[in-house]
Amino acid sequence: MALQRRRAVTVTTAVTDTELTERPFSETLRASTKEIHDRAHHSSYMDALLAGELSLAGYGQLAAQYFYIYDTLEQATDAMANDPVGKGFAMDELRRVPALVKDLEFLFGEGWRDRITPLPSTRAYVERMREVCFTWPGGFVAHHYTRYLGDLAGGQVVRSLLRKTYQVTADGALFYDFDRVGNPHAFRKHYRALLNDAPWDTAERRRIIDETLLAFELNIAVLADLAKDLDAHRAA
Repeated sequence: MALQRRRAVTVTTAVTDTELTERPFSETLRASTKEIHDRAHHSSYMDALLAGELSLAGYGQLAAQYFYIYDTLEQATDAMANDPVGKGFAMDELRRVPALVKDLEFLFGEGWRDRITPLPSTRAYVERMREVCFTWPGGFVAHHYTRYLGDLAGGQVVRSLLRKTYQVTADGALFYDFDRVGNPHAFRKHYRALLNDAPWDTAERRRIIDETLLAFELNIAVLADLAKDLDAHRAA
């Protein structure tokens, strides 16, 4: 964890105070996380998944880890429901846990809760969210932004893969169904406005960027853990 935190701080030193005060925060946050965002999308696990090289059970291993991550994040959403800033991001239409439950029932069968377990990296991810997302609005937003906007956009590629490669269109692929959000472009515009209008000073914006980078690092660590068992989950 210490190594991940040092890497996040090193990356953000390139962001100037002028950028943090005069540029829309949503733009600064996106630019500051572009490199690590790209790195997450080109992990060994994601490369194999998107190439159609894994079995459906291989995808199920990712969905299982998502359950622990989103269950924690959505508990934090409940905790932020009355916070002046956090409540704007506590959007019920984004919740993924109900869909994940149905997906996991399809992927693992009855008694799925006894058939999945969090990876060490997932435990570290959850632990960090419990440290910052329940009492610090900026920390909540950092992890919220990293997860939901990524799945709303890039996650649709996985949804298409599940449909074309595995013929899974309903249960099993519901995690990527964001129909409750409505128009994705309008939603992202609204989300960017929330980021831009939040009353964060320069120091807090910098701190949020640090935490967002750490959230990406934690996600990459989960993908790296999943990659250790790639051979066991390659499609026949």
